[in-house]
Amino acid sequence: MPKTFHEIPRERPETPLLDRADTPQQLRLLGEAELEVLADELRQYLLYTVGQTGGHFGAGLGVIELTIALHYVFDTPDDRLVWDVGHQAYPHKILTGRRERMSTLRQKDGIAAFPRRSESEYDTFGVGHSSTSISAALGMAIAARLQGSKRKSVAVIGDGALTAGMAFEALNHASDVKADMLVVLNDNDMSISRNVGGLSNYLAKILSSRTYASMREGSKKVLSRLPGAWEIARKTEEHAKGMLVPGTLFEELGWNYIGPIDGHDLPTLLATLRNMRDLEGPQFLHVITKKGKGFAPAEVDPIGYHAITKLEPLGAAPKQAGGPKYSNVFGQWLCDMAAADTRLMGITPAMKEGSDLVAFSERFPERYFDVAIAEQHAVTLAAGMACEGAKPVVAIYSTFLQRAYDQLIHDVAVQNLDVLFAIDRAGLVGEDGPTHAGSFDLSYLRCIPGMLVMTPSDENEMRRLLTTGYLFEGPAAVRYPRGSGPNAAIEPGLEPLEIGKGIIRRQGQGVAFLVFGVQLADALKVAEGLDATVADMRFVKPLDEALVRQLADSHELLVTVEENAVMGGAGSAVNEFLAHEGLSVPVLNLGLPDYYVEHAKPAQMLAECGLDAAGIEAAVRARLAESND
Repeated sequence: MPKTFHEIPRERPETPLLDRADTPQQLRLLGEAELEVLADELRQYLLYTVGQTGGHFGAGLGVIELTIALHYVFDTPDDRLVWDVGHQAYPHKILTGRRERMSTLRQKDGIAAFPRRSESEYDTFGVGHSSTSISAALGMAIAARLQGSKRKSVAVIGDGALTAGMAFEALNHASDVKADMLVVLNDNDMSISRNVGGLSNYLAKILSSRTYASMREGSKKVLSRLPGAWEIARKTEEHAKGMLVPGTLFEELGWNYIGPIDGHDLPTLLATLRNMRDLEGPQFLHVITKKGKGFAPAEVDPIGYHAITKLEPLGAAPKQAGGPKYSNVFGQWLCDMAAADTRLMGITPAMKEGSDLVAFSERFPERYFDVAIAEQHAVTLAAGMACEGAKPVVAIYSTFLQRAYDQLIHDVAVQNLDVLFAIDRAGLVGEDGPTHAGSFDLSYLRCIPGMLVMTPSDENEMRRLLTTGYLFEGPAAVRYPRGSGPNAAIEPGLEPLEIGKGIIRRQGQGVAFLVFGVQLADALKVAEGLDATVADMRFVKPLDEALVRQLADSHELLVTVEENAVMGGAGSAVNEFLAHEGLSVPVLNLGLPDYYVEHAKPAQMLAECGLDAAGIEAAVRARLAESND
């Protein structure tokens, strides 16, 4: 059994076996008897490295044995191993030549938080969002068949990711084309876990064996000559398996289901994977793991230890507590508004903790709906509620709302339904990189007819704009960033703001900043040195056209500032209005560049994009210098 560790090591642990397994080729030179010791060393090393950098590690601890077994049995990288999401892929990174670079994980110019094709030949498919692995592995299997290649395709997907419709679409298609591929379900939460034990492991070995497969195919050839006989035999086999293993659903979808087996039992994993490696057609292996396995605190509290921050040196002064996070402001507003209006419904696609719906779920359980990783369903569920007079609030990350864009338009906006989207993680999110950045929401929201799109500049503005959007008759969106704001005083009431009206925060001359969102504080700093005007625009749609016209008439340069792609964003809305009205005034659009900004600290990312105070000032002074030449 795996060793259990009780604390995160601060000193690099001794790992003699892991030192000999820097690549899968080296791993496959080890004896099977050595692999359990290797698993303990890998688990301890993962704890150490994540302690140095911070990050997600609960899922990774749970797949230590599975990762070793997959690379030991399959000929990676020629065989394609596709990881879903990526939090579970840290052990994979350590075993595929990146052990010494793990100290740079999620750091600027370091290795990525998720598998990335450009980083390693072992990362066969780039991921960040969930539920993509089966589709990708299926595509690889079909390509291999057409190329006449015998390489294998393996998808590893978690039980949470399996809730997405996309995963079932791929499962259905794979059986239709009879793809030679393996799906490994890494199940660390399903109630089916109670079936794991000696009998289940024994059955998995039998059912996945060559002998059983040969007997099954031989019987099929004989019985297929008798009308209906093979179908009766197949159903009998299926029901017999169904009494012992929980794979009826997958069998009905056309997969050969094996499991559940103990994902921490290396001998069973190795034997079963070897048996399944050369079976033809869609193969499905159900593996039970424990999130946080081998680290006692994470086993007790897998949610709390889903990720950790970097360990501070011993004796370091504790960090000073800042203001509330924007997600905390939303969570408090949601509870306050729910207490005031019984029509409010809270919906989240598996982001209760991240979007801070914990208190709401406890106070209003009958009005709280976590739909799991199913963003499309979340949006259309809200649309259905709104049709019946409810007032749904969908709490969703900006990058995840991209996955439900059709539902946003087709099911909500076209019908002009009262749905409020509380869009968290807008803009650059830091160490998770481009897959999680909310870089495009202003662009993809403002082109939708009837949408109310708002960009609060601080915590109090956010609370008031949430109320504004909630009371608006139609679809509305409030987008706000990850982390904390400037610690503005928050008014406790539920008063809305006037729709489509911005406000002058500083009156100056020459240059006018039109700020959409949280860059307001930096714009105000820059404006002091330039004696510039600063407008907090608040609304991207409808745009405060009167304020834009006023600023255009009285200033020599307009500077739009937003933490969104420049293309199609709030600055583009200003440009379009000026062009339509025939107003001739120079405009400088500042925002996210036309490339994917790589992972780093949020402050580093903003500096790279020129969206911190220094970058904003430099861009404005450069434009002014050009004008004076």
